[in-house]
Amino acid sequence: MVHLKKIMKAMPYTWNNYAIPITQLGPEFYDVVQPAVFPQMKLRYWNDAIPLKILKERLWDFKPLENYLSTPLALRYHGHQFQHYNPDLGDGRGFLYAQHLVADQWYDLGTKGSGTTPYSRRGDGRLTLKGAFREALATELLESLGVDTSKTFCIYETGEALERSDEPSPTRSAVLTRFSRGHIRIGTFQRLAFLAQQDSAQIESLKKLTEYCLNFYYQEDYQKIDLNDDMMIATTFLRRVCEENAKLVAQVMMAGFVHGVLNTDNINISGELFDYGPYRFLPHYDPEFTAAYFDGQGLYSFGRQPHTFLWNLHQLGFSLSKAYPGLPFENILEEFSSHFNEHLQKRFQIRLNLKSDDKDMISETISLFFKLMDEKHLLFEQTFFDFHSFNEMRLQRSPQKEFYTGEIFEKLKQHLNTLTIVDSEKAKASYFKNPKPCSLLIDEIEHLWTFISKDDNWTPFDEKLKQIRSFRGLY
Repeated sequence: MVHLKKIMKAMPYTWNNYAIPITQLGPEFYDVVQPAVFPQMKLRYWNDAIPLKILKERLWDFKPLENYLSTPLALRYHGHQFQHYNPDLGDGRGFLYAQHLVADQWYDLGTKGSGTTPYSRRGDGRLTLKGAFREALATELLESLGVDTSKTFCIYETGEALERSDEPSPTRSAVLTRFSRGHIRIGTFQRLAFLAQQDSAQIESLKKLTEYCLNFYYQEDYQKIDLNDDMMIATTFLRRVCEENAKLVAQVMMAGFVHGVLNTDNINISGELFDYGPYRFLPHYDPEFTAAYFDGQGLYSFGRQPHTFLWNLHQLGFSLSKAYPGLPFENILEEFSSHFNEHLQKRFQIRLNLKSDDKDMISETISLFFKLMDEKHLLFEQTFFDFHSFNEMRLQRSPQKEFYTGEIFEKLKQHLNTLTIVDSEKAKASYFKNPKPCSLLIDEIEHLWTFISKDDNWTPFDEKLKQIRSFRGLY
């Protein structure tokens, strides 16, 4: 096997197709596609915080950018959807448009709603404007809450009318571009393992993909290991994906977020959350709360999300074992729980701006905190907001102050009084002088959409974005 590291040393980045990372994998990993031609272009959202200087028109017509990919690529993958294997997947209404190097890290520009591909099946390859609007809100708020997420780069309304069963139709159409570290999914590995049952050449493709991902997503580890040791490559890669996704789901849980469709084709090996459909933010703490109306069994409920991530990682382990027989993936994935608990404690302390070196104390505090929310049926985000930098005077200003009583509350107070404030400036932030936090419950999302759907009024949406960004960096 020719190692990517050797290729890269022999061929420095020359800013042509051959230097773009995805092209090093080869055409068996993607299909060349053409973007749809849209009747109009109306810019509805643009993320100025993303450090790329690209002509805005190129993120509507997707003509080739100089020194980028010469044509968009639809990535190939399979996946478990609600734990049922589906070999008929792949980028069906989006593609990889470009990869860009920013401060020694490669980033993808990927689309949603940009037209049909060989994997569209019976779909039209389009995205509704409401779907794009919802994804922008999700990524903005998750970023402010400290979740590693893809970022919405821009949204254009395209002037088409779409028929959808889950929206009043005809409904408006849009194309969205997201900015992320990558779009390689667990399902990308599953596809190769599936094909390897009939084609042994796919074993080498699996190895190539594993090394590619270790190199471009976990370069620090890649540079330290012996590239002649295949098992070291595989174990290093799986350990990193395990830890990054354990950290990610800890962030998700502390944000009170329910993704809704955590299928293996929606789990990114870079450790970023992405591809938002029927998501919800928790109103009240409820482990059984689900986001998708079609998730009747609660498979992807709020409380099952850590288990779901681990189940999906096991599918990655099974896939890798096709190319690396003897890979101790079950032993490696046993580390998930300890990683998750470690990051959960870290996120809890960040969310409250409080800390302790006593891990048992933090664990007991978390338990009491969630018991209080459960017992009193407290608002999820309001409770975290109220207890930030623990100050009893602030609790008395809360809309839910009447519920801050009882035995569990008194025990929680005792624990919180032993913790120390991490950042005194954050404790004094103007955001926490408000009576309520910024939240994004389903009723508000629907209310914001009403202004757009009825009057094409984007002002409330823009105001909501300002509110969401007003506390960025506090978490």
